[in-house]
Amino acid sequence: MGEIVLKDVHKAFGDVSVLRDIDLEIADGEFVVFVGPSGCGKSTLLRMITGLETVTSGHVLIDGKDVTHTKPSSRGLAMVFQSYALFPHISVRDNIGFGLRIAGLPLAEIADKVAKASAILGLDALLDRKPRELSGGQQQRVAIGRAIVREPAAFLFDEPLSNLDAALRVQMRIELVRLHERLATTMIYVTHDQVEAMTMADRIVVLEGGDVQQFATPIELYDRPVNKFVAGFIGSPKMNFLGADATADGKVQVRNGPLLSISDLDTARVTGPLTVGIRPEHITYSHDTGDLKGTIVVEEQLGSDAFLYVEVEKIGMITVRAVGERNFHSHQTVYLTLPPQRCHVFDQADLRINMN
Repeated sequence: MGEIVLKDVHKAFGDVSVLRDIDLEIADGEFVVFVGPSGCGKSTLLRMITGLETVTSGHVLIDGKDVTHTKPSSRGLAMVFQSYALFPHISVRDNIGFGLRIAGLPLAEIADKVAKASAILGLDALLDRKPRELSGGQQQRVAIGRAIVREPAAFLFDEPLSNLDAALRVQMRIELVRLHERLATTMIYVTHDQVEAMTMADRIVVLEGGDVQQFATPIELYDRPVNKFVAGFIGSPKMNFLGADATADGKVQVRNGPLLSISDLDTARVTGPLTVGIRPEHITYSHDTGDLKGTIVVEEQLGSDAFLYVEVEKIGMITVRAVGERNFHSHQTVYLTLPPQRCHVFDQADLRINMN
């Protein structure tokens, strides 16, 4: 079992609060990702779960047992760090089984556990090599193997792929997802990369400034962000934000732009200054007609997609994601339309006021 519950967890360094009122319930077998910008508290939160960082107040429970003041080695967790931390002078086999030897397990049991872990990770042919003879991805798999043999209640990963190149990161993401499916063990993964979070997680914890902004599935975060921060952080390219105002009849007037009739708003909150958000792929574009007229400043052609950065007079830069587009280029005029059903509306407190 690997259910992890945080109840009103708070962390302060002296007079500085770095995490506040954290309440999370992570189900047994779930893959949860902590994501957020640098300094948001995600690694500190992970370290409090492991016991490597003390909790200022609140409680950490693993499978219903309060482990808030339990030492790390007694929590039944295994952590994989950004640094592989392998012993360079011993073999892959001995690196994987090192912790078991320290724990005094019989050699035959160690050999069996190492063999099972290496088979899962595809390391059988590498067991007699030294770490220096391995690629970065292979070294990371060895570090994961060292965690697997402990048969923990949960695996905790602290930005484990950040030292790898882009192609290898994609490969390792796939391997970690497949590993989770095979082991069916709780995994908590920390990253600043929202693409990693979206592609790997069952649910994502979005952190900013020491607070949980939203805890939800990737699709819910993408389609129904609770506030402007989540809307802007999740998604690449990021969501466009346009200043707007409420009209007397409950509509939304984009400043220097179109009047939008959005049917699913909380009408009681459609007052004062607003912000309209729309994702780049939801903006429609044309050579001759639309809500807004702009000039393509930069065209990023990726083959499958083209990212058009459009300068609109009195509004500013708007990003458009054009799937498979070949007919729009830098310095051309383009007309943009904002479909009302695709717009997100945020109030003065940056909270989303769309009902669905």
